[in-house]
Amino acid sequence: MERMTARDFDPAVLKLFDQYVHGQLSRRGFLDGAARYAATAGTSAAGLLAALSPRFAQAQQVSPQDPRIRTSRIEVPSPQGHGVVKGLLAQPVQAVVGAPSVLVIHENRGLNPYIEDVARRFAIEGFTAFAPDALAPLGGYPGDEDKARDLFPKLDQARTREDFVAAHGHLVALAGAAARVGAVGFCYGGTVVNYLATRLPELAAGVPFYGGQPPVADVARIRSPLLLHYAGDDERINAGWPAYDAALKAAGVAHEAHVYPGVQHGFHNDTTPRYDAASAKLAWERTLVFFRRMLSA
Repeated sequence: MERMTARDFDPAVLKLFDQYVHGQLSRRGFLDGAARYAATAGTSAAGLLAALSPRFAQAQQVSPQDPRIRTSRIEVPSPQGHGVVKGLLAQPVQAVVGAPSVLVIHENRGLNPYIEDVARRFAIEGFTAFAPDALAPLGGYPGDEDKARDLFPKLDQARTREDFVAAHGHLVALAGAAARVGAVGFCYGGTVVNYLATRLPELAAGVPFYGGQPPVADVARIRSPLLLHYAGDDERINAGWPAYDAALKAAGVAHEAHVYPGVQHGFHNDTTPRYDAASAKLAWERTLVFFRRMLSA
């Protein structure tokens, strides 16, 4: 079955889907809005939603049984958060103390198969990767994207942020005193990476993919170098970039930003039609180069 792309959908439908994914529109709201475009597309509004929804098996790049890596489910104390952080730890089979480590932070659906695969992708590249599940206090990722999205607003975000701080601390302890730990995140996770940069002076490097920006007043606290990826067709997130860029420059924060023309928010997520193979490949290559440089210093 040929993979659909964003070009197969009316831009208005993509905008409706983005609003739905981020909780600005209910499922009924999406279906009602998409109905006017469905006939032209030769399907129904429900068909459009199904076509835009993730297909995890289609996108898996690294098998959980890949002999080059080892994975485990771990629990980390988080006394200032929800008490414990649960997630997936992925490491090269030959992992050594002091190896570069990356905290991998999911979108607003919890630790789904896509993010687990991203953690394994880092592991085959020689990184120790820890991907926490923010939904663990509510039972964990439920195996259904709609249910996961509905659960997310029920989280205490202040405590959830403390969970990610604790997860970073665990990676630091696991990697050893000489190691450097970075963070990468996608959508909601990108927003968390930007937050962690303002919170953790010891963060060695941050890579937010299409993440919301922190308050300008907090930017002066950032000490970590940043590599920022933005989608060209993402007005909602991109609106905050000019002020963030100016604040980073004013604070003397080393940063590099890339805007990928003509692609949608979520372009790295290869489970949906918003995925753009060329831009995702380039952003991933840039991310690996950046982390290897910054986490080996």
